Amino acid sequence: MRRVVITGLGAVSPVGNDVNTFWQNLVNGQSGIRSISKFDTTDFKVKIAAEVVDFAPGNIFEKSELRNTDLFTQYAVAAAVEAWNDSELNSINPSRLGVYVGSGIGGISTLVNEMDKLNTKGPSRISPFFIPMMISNMATGKIAMRYKAQGPTLPVVTACATSTSCIGEAFRAIKHGYADAIIAGGSEAAILPITIAGFTSCMALSLNQSPIEACVPFDKRRNGFVMGEGAGIVMLEEYEHAKARNAKIYAEIAGYGNTSDAYHITAPHPEGEYAAEAISLSIKESELNCDHLYINAHGTSTPLNDKTETIAIKKALGSKAHSACISSTKSMTGHMLGAAGAIEAIAAVLALHSKTVPPTIGYREPDPDCDLDYVPNVARRADITSALSISLGFGGHNACIAFKCI
Repeated sequence: MRRVVITGLGAVSPVGNDVNTFWQNLVNGQSGIRSISKFDTTDFKVKIAAEVVDFAPGNIFEKSELRNTDLFTQYAVAAAVEAWNDSELNSINPSRLGVYVGSGIGGISTLVNEMDKLNTKGPSRISPFFIPMMISNMATGKIAMRYKAQGPTLPVVTACATSTSCIGEAFRAIKHGYADAIIAGGSEAAILPITIAGFTSCMALSLNQSPIEACVPFDKRRNGFVMGEGAGIVMLEEYEHAKARNAKIYAEIAGYGNTSDAYHITAPHPEGEYAAEAISLSIKESELNCDHLYINAHGTSTPLNDKTETIAIKKALGSKAHSACISSTKSMTGHMLGAAGAIEAIAAVLALHSKTVPPTIGYREPDPDCDLDYVPNVARRADITSALSISLGFGGHNACIAFKCI
């Protein structure tokens, strides 16, 4: 079996549109949650989200292409460009390069816009680019076209676990010899009236109108998640391939677990049994001893998720759960849905690389059901040697990836 390392990172997020800005804001506890500016929220119960600001796609796309590219794909390509440039992978056999970039929802803004045109102007006014702009594999397709990636290409959709699944499946493809490098991650651009209304109706979003109090993972006051958007991309590369070109290596990705609760369309299994199994599988494959461990938790700030995730971590780690440093960076980025796992994997890798654990901000009232070390409010220097990134999605999808120092 071949080893797999991370040689490039790219981010578009509510706390920064490049990796360095993103990371510095996380470490400084800077929140990207604010009042929604994308539409009038007068008639909405939910009035806050974590929006991407000052995004400049004109630096990446020609005007003609930009007009025919959904925002989720724009985010994905921008993050991929940063990850590619960061990796300095200038030469590779195209058939050995792949792309695994997913989206939980895809081009929903395009769908909404074209439905409005259909209803007001009729079917003849629908754009010929409607379908390719909307379909959720197009981020992968556009990235593959840009870098002539003709190897294994697979966008995965597992709701909020999407980009963790993409990175995990890409890891397996390289480990088992199907590719030498894969651009992997996820993207989402779904802060729209229909999605905010929909998530509100299924009682998933926080109704708290205070940007500093709405998203408080593992805190007793938590009452729902805050919608985020953006993209996270990592360059995965076979270790000997990276070593041969003297590449910068952030960390080794060494394990992946993927399970299903098979329980409920939105709620996690109350005993956390299968989330724990996903964590355990990643630990077993990576052979982590978990003595100096950081966990970037799914930590959505919903009552059920944070409680059951805590249970799952305890089941998987046993007594070592209480010595692990755990944080939810969603307290700053909001929940980026299909992009969440990748942006949180980047946070986990940079924590490992810099020996600095980002905080869970807004934490004030401990919950007896959530009794682990959530690194409250202030970043912490820590001698961590391994990291886990956990994602749990609607439909019961559980995924966990494990990283090691190298």
